Amino acid sequence: MIVDYFEDGGELVTLAMNGWGAADPAWWLNLRATPEAEVDLRRGSRRVTARAATPDERARLWAKFREYPGWGDVDAFSQLRERERPVVILAPRP
Repeated sequence: MIVDYFEDGGELVTLAMNGWGAADPAWWLNLRATPEAEVDLRRGSRRVTARAATPDERARLWAKFREYPGWGDVDAFSQLRERERPVVILAPRP
């Protein structure tokens, strides 16, 4: 599965989205149950621990989603949903 992301310091950041549909994607449900994972990047694999951003982190990171043209109008898209879209942080682990 391909998930778009950006790097924030040493962490990877993405949105838990299933298109802009109502259901959370299966990969996010799996990570919530078992947060340790390995992601494959062009530069190789990286071991990570997944978590949802805190409210303060989410506000800061959401602003970065707005800056990236590939995401489109994230504010308009998010208003189509009944609940807030989780911002997912994939932190490196040894």
